[in-house]
Amino acid sequence: MYTDFFGFNAKPFSLVPNPNYLYLSTKHGHALTFLEYGLSEKIGFVMLTGEIGIGKTTLIRYMLNQVEADMDVAVIFNTNIRSHDLINLILSEFEIEYNDGISKAKALEVLYDFLVQKYAAKRKVLLIIDEAQNLSDEVLEEIRMLSNLQTDEEMLLQIMIVGQPNLREKIQNPRLEQFAQRISVSYHLSAMTKEETGAYIAHRLKKAGGSPGIFSLNFIEKIFEISGGIPRTINLLCDAALLYGYADGTKKIGLDILEQVIEDKSGMGVITKQKLKDKPQGPVKDDVLKIMKNKMMIMERRIDHLSKTLGSRISDIETLAETCRDELVLNLVNLFKSERKQRTQLESKYGELKGKYDLVVRLKKNQ
Repeated sequence: MYTDFFGFNAKPFSLVPNPNYLYLSTKHGHALTFLEYGLSEKIGFVMLTGEIGIGKTTLIRYMLNQVEADMDVAVIFNTNIRSHDLINLILSEFEIEYNDGISKAKALEVLYDFLVQKYAAKRKVLLIIDEAQNLSDEVLEEIRMLSNLQTDEEMLLQIMIVGQPNLREKIQNPRLEQFAQRISVSYHLSAMTKEETGAYIAHRLKKAGGSPGIFSLNFIEKIFEISGGIPRTINLLCDAALLYGYADGTKKIGLDILEQVIEDKSGMGVITKQKLKDKPQGPVKDDVLKIMKNKMMIMERRIDHLSKTLGSRISDIETLAETCRDELVLNLVNLFKSERKQRTQLESKYGELKGKYDLVVRLKKNQ
C-alpha cells in the first residue's frame, strides 16, 4: 500500500522473519558466532534464548542459509507434546517413512538407521526445537537420550534448542541436571541499545530501497524508549508509522505520527518499557513491590548461573585455543570474557534495583 509512496521495493518492517533483512547487532553477531561454533565442532547441545520478538528465528534462518548445503535440517515448532510422541514427530519432520502405530523402540531404530546413512554420506543432521520453554521435563529427558545416538567419535544428531528466557531457568531444575550438562554452547540474545536501534531501522530502510531520513531523530529515540530495543516491536511501530504517514500524505515521519500510533496500539500488545523512577509518585502499590522483587530474584539466579558456568567455560576454551589457533576459537575466548563483563554489569544493575526496592519499601512503611 505505502511502498510506492515512499519508493520502497518491499515492506521494510514486515513481521515475518526474513534472513535477508538480518541486522547483526553486537549481540546478534556474538550469538551467530556461538551457533556456528557449536555446529562446526559438533559438541553436544546448542541453546539459544531471548525475549519474544528479539530475532531468534531470523538469526537461525540466516545461519541455516549458510550451512544447509551439507546438512539435513528438521525444525519442531509444536512443543506441547507428550514424550512418547517425540520420536514420531522427529521422523515426520525429517520426512522419514514409518508405519502408523510403530513402537517407540522401533521408531528409534528407524531414526538411527537414517542417521547412520547420513553419516556414511558425510552429511550432518540437525534438529532444531523452537519454543523449547514449553517442553515438559519428560520430553526434555527424551531429547537428552537422543544424544546417545552416536558413533565412537561423534554425535550423529546435533540438537539446537531455542526458547524464551525462562528456558534457562527451567533447565536449572535439579531434575534436569543431566540435560543441562549436555549443553556445550549457549547464548542469551538481549535487546539492542539505542544506537543499535537507530542502525537497525536505517539498515531495514536501505534494504527496502528507502532512505533512513524518512524518520526524524526524535522518532527513533522514542521508538527505542517504547520498544526497549526489541526488533519485533520496532517493526510493528515503524510499519504502522509508515502507514499513517502514507494516509496523511507526508514522507517525513515525526514524533507526532508515532504518538498517534502508540495511542492506537496501546491496547494491542505494544508494551511501553517505562523505567522506574527513583522516587515513585503517589501511594506505593503492592504489585509494584512484587514486580521489583521478581526482577531481583531473576537477576540473582542469572548472576549465580553466570558465576558457576563462565569461569570453567573460559578455562576450557582457552585450553583449546592453546592447541588450536583457530580464529573462531579465539573469538569465543573474547566472547566468554565479554559475558564475564556482562555479569559484572548485571551485578551493578542488581545493586541499583536493590537500592530502589529498599527505598520503595521505606516509602510504603511511611504511608
